[in-house]
Amino acid sequence: MHDKGDTSLLLAAVEAPPVVEENAESTSPFFFTCDHYGRSIPRALGDLGVTANDLVRHIAWDIGIAGIAERLAKDMGVHLIAQRYSRLVIDCNRPFSSPGSIPLISEATEIPGNSGLTAEQINARRRAIFNPYHARIEQALDARHVRGQPTILVSLHSFTPVYAGIARPWHVGTLYQHHAQLPSLLRDALRAEGDLVVGDNEPYAVSDATDYTIPVHAEQRGLVNTGIEIRQDLIGDDFGQQQWAERLARIFRGIEDTLHASKLLAP
Repeated sequence: MHDKGDTSLLLAAVEAPPVVEENAESTSPFFFTCDHYGRSIPRALGDLGVTANDLVRHIAWDIGIAGIAERLAKDMGVHLIAQRYSRLVIDCNRPFSSPGSIPLISEATEIPGNSGLTAEQINARRRAIFNPYHARIEQALDARHVRGQPTILVSLHSFTPVYAGIARPWHVGTLYQHHAQLPSLLRDALRAEGDLVVGDNEPYAVSDATDYTIPVHAEQRGLVNTGIEIRQDLIGDDFGQQQWAERLARIFRGIEDTLHASKLLAP
């Protein structure tokens, strides 16, 4: 059963807030976001009309990325802001004009609970989930700027090994739109590992039409930034997540030294 949620107060007081946060007082120049960290659904929306199996698939969240984000934030002492509700409720990395903002179909799966929504029902999801998440990111970045604290924004994601029946060869990819400096450094460092197929703007590229976090929070501020996508079969368990978190922490520390040496970090 599902309910499209007529109330503007979508989240009950007993439900978890949308924002997950670690190391808010971090002095690291790195700043991690994780738009598809969780797969929770507000009680008022039931199951959105999809099966329990659907809710553990990629259509609901980025499999494995929560474990990567948590481990990286802990290991590196980095400020992490993540979002715990499913992208099927509202996708926090899509502009409102995008068809993927509240998807009617995701990877050929219909989402009955997203059909026929009124403007008020759509706004309820924005107010309860999208707005608080992005307001917290904005607040944190404003505070870093006031403190004169340099920021390297990294948006953490994962991707499916197969899409539309086609196997994806990349183990990991770096994503960007206008600012390729950090993605290029990260791409080259990952390729230097010797055991990885690394995508350059693969399997996705950042754009104003399809993305929100990097265009709005990083590019509009002129921050050094990159998206990173890790293939989900590599990070589906604790072992894979630990291995990748250790690898990325080592690589990010080297990149931080490079950026400091070249005086390219700005608050």
